[in-house]
Amino acid sequence: MTYSTTHKRRRVLAYVSVGVIALVLIAVVRWVAVGAPIPFFGAGCGGDGIKLTVASSPEKAGLMRQFAEEYTGTDIDEGCVEVEIIEQASGATMEALGSGEWDESELGPMPDVWSPASSTWVQLARDRMEAADQAGTLPEGSVSIANSPLVIAMPRPMAETLGWPDEKLGWQDILDLADNEEGWASLDKAEWGDFRLGKTNPNYSTSGLNATIGTYFAATGLTSDLTADDLKDSDTRAFVSGVERSIVHYGDTTLTFLSNLQRADAEGRGMSYISAVAVEEMSVLHYNRGNPTGDPEAADEAQPPEVPLAAIYPEEGTLMSDHPYVVLDSAAEEAKAAAAGFQEYLLSDDAQDAFKESGFRDHEQKPGEDLTPENGLLPKEPSQLLTTPASGALDEMLTNWADLRKPANVLLVMDTSGSMQEAVSGTGQNKLGLAKEAAARSLEQFSDNDHLGLWMFSTELENEQDWRELVPVGPMDGDVDGTARRDALTTAIDGLPPEGGTGLHDTALAAHEEITENHRDDAINAVVFLTDGKNEDTNGIALDTLLESISTEDGEQGVRIFTIGYGDDSDMETMTQISEATNAAAYDASDPESIDEIFEAVISNF
Repeated sequence: MTYSTTHKRRRVLAYVSVGVIALVLIAVVRWVAVGAPIPFFGAGCGGDGIKLTVASSPEKAGLMRQFAEEYTGTDIDEGCVEVEIIEQASGATMEALGSGEWDESELGPMPDVWSPASSTWVQLARDRMEAADQAGTLPEGSVSIANSPLVIAMPRPMAETLGWPDEKLGWQDILDLADNEEGWASLDKAEWGDFRLGKTNPNYSTSGLNATIGTYFAATGLTSDLTADDLKDSDTRAFVSGVERSIVHYGDTTLTFLSNLQRADAEGRGMSYISAVAVEEMSVLHYNRGNPTGDPEAADEAQPPEVPLAAIYPEEGTLMSDHPYVVLDSAAEEAKAAAAGFQEYLLSDDAQDAFKESGFRDHEQKPGEDLTPENGLLPKEPSQLLTTPASGALDEMLTNWADLRKPANVLLVMDTSGSMQEAVSGTGQNKLGLAKEAAARSLEQFSDNDHLGLWMFSTELENEQDWRELVPVGPMDGDVDGTARRDALTTAIDGLPPEGGTGLHDTALAAHEEITENHRDDAINAVVFLTDGKNEDTNGIALDTLLESISTEDGEQGVRIFTIGYGDDSDMETMTQISEATNAAAYDASDPESIDEIFEAVISNF
């Protein structure tokens, strides 16, 4: 049955719904009177439908869930359809499909449909399958269900200072500001400090990937046919490296930047947190509405910011996130039939109008009525779209970028209190064992240009102090007492012993001070802080004292503390306060089995 037929069927049902409800109520009264069990009435297919699993990129997952609820219960020739939406980062799904190693414990069941934010991820997955000589699960073609171009979002007064909306602006303007030692003072705006750019990690996030591609194109002056040789050009590398120097940190989602900006705006500090962030166009509308997540369920509580964002469409060209709808070859035939029906619904006028109301452009790239200059958006832009680099060049670009990205200066702090001995059901390990494995694997994400050190903490480890240095912060390509740093870190992580209580506050402050004292001007200076409990050192400093001591001053980069609340007993409220005080992010690993995924997300900030 097609969507239009189903829609008519639902409209007919609406006319008789009052009568049906009345009959059901009468029946329930009778069942209660005779003591019989009451049958279950609910949406869906009564447990006997065709299940369609769709992996959706995060920025549209809330909307896709609404569509799934609307479509679930629809009858097609093969039966009744039940749609389940799984929210997954596009990069994570690409890696799993591209490697041919789908881990259900981490990602859930293999989807029938994959809808990343951009077809670029599909190309990357296909390239990696071919490179590994693996049987592919990706079809050659797919349709777009919505669109949103990559933009450089800036607090509106900053954008207007650069000439928005009349002036053509782009990555060259970003580089000029990043290279200028005076920062915003060069434009008589000294109170705004240095120019600071937020950009997600291109290995995980679509906006980060598209922004990285955009900077390489801008460096070469091309709009298509970017090759591996272009990437190696010294002028190209210098341009990209210059843009990367202005990065405050990376990450797996733009929501980290937008949420921090929203909080800073509420505190009157919106202009000093960040100068620009690379996002999809619709994220600007979501932020300006006061709902950075874009989740329709959060719309009622939204409070628009004091300082809205404005979207700059890079004059050198930008990429369009085309949100493809990819039915995997591995899907069962019934699921493929259900996928075809759900696709028809997503392309219907009602669904396309909903996409446009949420800030997306429709599947034909037509903007909605809310994409206006008043809302910080220019519907006639972008004037130049870029063509995704040829097969093979994308992976070469990511490898090239890894050498040019802003390096990291990080202290990893691991909780080794006695509670870390708690067994994790079904794994054959305790919490510390799983955390050690995840931490050891994360070392692969650090390059030789990064600096990294390791502390453990519990209570009263060294002369009544709660922490102990195991490996001092230093270059990854260096050594520690004659042992290669990577080997020293691996050995130290493997030997972490569980003992004592949780000296959280004192350790967090000491770690912050350690990186502050060993600050690198050319790096992302941060602490990664993992704990499974609450502060138990009653002789230590209070939380208020800690937060006051680590808070980032207006106009300063400071040291960021990325926290991981590990297990059910972790104090996520405190973890969040610590991260927010340093303009970082808190990660919830209340399910210990998620720690590997969480560690990967945390390290993506560097």
